[in-house]
Amino acid sequence: MATAGQTVLRGRQKTIPTTMLAAVYRGVDDVRMETVPVPAIGPGELLVRVHTSGICGTDLKKIATGSHSAPRIFGHETSGVVAAVGKGVRSFQLGDRVMVFHHIPCGACYYCRHKTFAQCPTYKKVGCTAGFEPSGGGFAEYVRVMDWIAQRGTVRIPDGVSYEQACFVEPVNTCMKGIETLHLAKGETVLVIGQGPIGIILAVLARQAGTSVITSDLYQERLKISKTFGLGLTMDASRGDTVRSIRERTEGRGADATVLAVGGNNLIRTAMDATRPGGRVLLFAQTARGEATIDPAAICVDEKALLGSYSASVELQEESVRFVMGREMDLERLISHRFPLSRSLEALKVAAHPQPDSMKIVIQPGSAREGSPE
Repeated sequence: MATAGQTVLRGRQKTIPTTMLAAVYRGVDDVRMETVPVPAIGPGELLVRVHTSGICGTDLKKIATGSHSAPRIFGHETSGVVAAVGKGVRSFQLGDRVMVFHHIPCGACYYCRHKTFAQCPTYKKVGCTAGFEPSGGGFAEYVRVMDWIAQRGTVRIPDGVSYEQACFVEPVNTCMKGIETLHLAKGETVLVIGQGPIGIILAVLARQAGTSVITSDLYQERLKISKTFGLGLTMDASRGDTVRSIRERTEGRGADATVLAVGGNNLIRTAMDATRPGGRVLLFAQTARGEATIDPAAICVDEKALLGSYSASVELQEESVRFVMGREMDLERLISHRFPLSRSLEALKVAAHPQPDSMKIVIQPGSAREGSPE
């Protein structure tokens, strides 16, 4: 294995350390700041010095439920700078600013042939690690990017695009996949329940598809933020009946399509009831296994389609990169809290207990070295 050595970053001589700080998952609701070895890289691999890593709801779910074995280092919405390259790497060089996907499918298996990429065995193998079982690794100073990710899942960040903007490529891809699953038509009415960062991105993408988007949330503060992205048709779920309100706006029918962008299973019935006969409901945030109450007649008699979408699509990789790097949406404005790596535990706590004014939470291992985020 190649080990970290002397590199030149941005014209300054840098020595890659042998150890680094990381937020290490040790069990249910147990994450600790620890000093761990900087991961070694092999042929075809990259070592990326992390600048920004967003906290995803799936990270929080894994920590809260203990669904994954310990120890691990999570964090997969990662952007940073190439600090070392393995033998045979030709596409990247020291100092390149990049973002990395943590999942890339094989492209040849049964699931890939049927374009169900998230079920591909290779896709399920995480290709980025800061140590221990590969789990993303963004909540650390350095991340090892394995060969198949270095080849097909690493993207250069153009000049003028910040690390913060770039770290949204993977979550935007997942949202694009969800919107594609709905097969939206121009002129349809789409209800997006939940206006956290993901809900806002989903709503913007639905509007770009030519639909009339109505957003709903319990928090007025989030609806105000949503409006700044041009999403002016809103419903305050804390003050009224979402189902009745959407029907009043659609001649009694309900939405043509509803996106459930919050994780509560108790809202699945609400989403179904808010959707017209023959309409579609997309479950986007229901990643924890469990049970939910669903009216089967709504699917059979009312012919409503209940759909699911999970993770990213390699077929949308270039489109999501263009959207983010082209700044079709100012995604940095979704970030409400920025924490240095040393305050990762506080960052995870804030993310796990969202407040009306909290949106995207990011951990920035590179902020201390690079100054203010670029």
